[in-house]
Amino acid sequence: MFAFFVVVLLGANVLGRPELDGPSVALLGDIVDFQCEVLIYPEDENIQLEGDRSKVLAEYTSMSGEMAVMPLLIISLHEGYLECEASVLNDSRIQPTVSYRHYLQVIGELDGAEVVVQSGAVEFFEGKTLKLLCNLTAGNHVSYSWLLNGQPHVPEISCVTFRPTSQDSGSYMCVATNQFNMTRIFTSNSSEVLITVKDVVSNPDISFTVLKEATDLYYAVVTCQSTKGTPPITFSLYNIRELVENMTVNELSAEFAVQVVLGQHLGWIQCQAYNGDQTAYSEWKALEVVPVQGPVTMHYDYDVGEDFAVIGLRIYCKVAKGSHPRYQWFLNETLLEGRGTFYVVVDQPQQQSILLISVGRSSAGTYHCEASDSFESLDTAALRSKKWYLDKEVLNRLPISVVAAVFGCFSFLVSLVSICCCVGVVFRFALVLILLISILRGAREEFFYPNEDIEKLICHCTVHSFPGLCFSFATHCFCALVTSKP
Repeated sequence: MFAFFVVVLLGANVLGRPELDGPSVALLGDIVDFQCEVLIYPEDENIQLEGDRSKVLAEYTSMSGEMAVMPLLIISLHEGYLECEASVLNDSRIQPTVSYRHYLQVIGELDGAEVVVQSGAVEFFEGKTLKLLCNLTAGNHVSYSWLLNGQPHVPEISCVTFRPTSQDSGSYMCVATNQFNMTRIFTSNSSEVLITVKDVVSNPDISFTVLKEATDLYYAVVTCQSTKGTPPITFSLYNIRELVENMTVNELSAEFAVQVVLGQHLGWIQCQAYNGDQTAYSEWKALEVVPVQGPVTMHYDYDVGEDFAVIGLRIYCKVAKGSHPRYQWFLNETLLEGRGTFYVVVDQPQQQSILLISVGRSSAGTYHCEASDSFESLDTAALRSKKWYLDKEVLNRLPISVVAAVFGCFSFLVSLVSICCCVGVVFRFALVLILLISILRGAREEFFYPNEDIEKLICHCTVHSFPGLCFSFATHCFCALVTSKP
């Protein structure tokens, strides 16, 4: 918006640019003064302030060049650029002049803050979009803040849009604030709006234990367990496509009892969970109870210390067959349960049991484990593993098989080195013999031995391997060659 002063001068021939002065910020409803002055002017001038060249906001007539002071009642439409226009009355030959623009900001007090849920529902499942608007009935130049349960939350803007989780549930309130000249601060707080974000139920896990109620009556207690989901939740148990049972609970799990027969496969069961958004499914699980059957086996591994001595031991116990085994550990026929001074029992349901041992004086003794059906009483006969005697000396003693293997490898290496040495000696001897034969055949006419005797001697040395005789013969031949005359 533009507002400007219009100065009308009487009998003037020179008109300067007017100067407009006044506050840059005004409070809505206040009365403020604006001043307009023309420094170069003729006598008798008329100064007029108007809002937009079509509507006069204020008018002032000066006959002697005094400054024009014009009060103005501030309304919201006054915000914008103001100008002062000066003109000479009854003289169209002198063009009007206009001051530089002066910006006026109008601050209005705040009122009527309200939270509007533009996305619609105030209760919905996670994954949906939440859009909140802070609406005002009065006020401008506003900064916004949002509170969730009294604590600062989402970005400080009038309209926020995000995908909340269940942790974003609670009471939302917006606070609108503006200020005048850093001295007066106006606020408007909305009422609280309750937003409820519900968790979609997660895919449940399915498992079952077995209970025995009579001599030959067994039940599988099937547990459907989800990790998250806003109650109430409806859990359903299916056997293939047939609904076995369903129930609605205010918890994350539910249990169903199904009669079973030992050793028979009774189908495939599945859990389904629903809390209003979408159905979640578990994996399929075979409904079969297999009694334990032997053998029960043990094996172990160990940890060593800085001196390579065994300091820790892990013994594993596992039965050959059985869907719900119960394991028990014994040291010198004494039951080991839970945690002791030197051991910890770690059960892995339906798989195996692990006995963790800190090797020392108190851990020495004979170990074994037993396996039985978990749904049978404790006095039921159990399957037993072999017994192992373990102590610090036994664990750190080298096994006979290791000693035999090391000694065998050493003996093999010694034999291999000996054979290589012998082969090398024979090979070098053969080279010398070949060289000797070549020399003798080339100089047989110079020898004092007959040709037949030389060949017999060479053959004898080669076949019977008389190194000493051959060496003497070679020396003799060499001397004869040296002393012989051409």
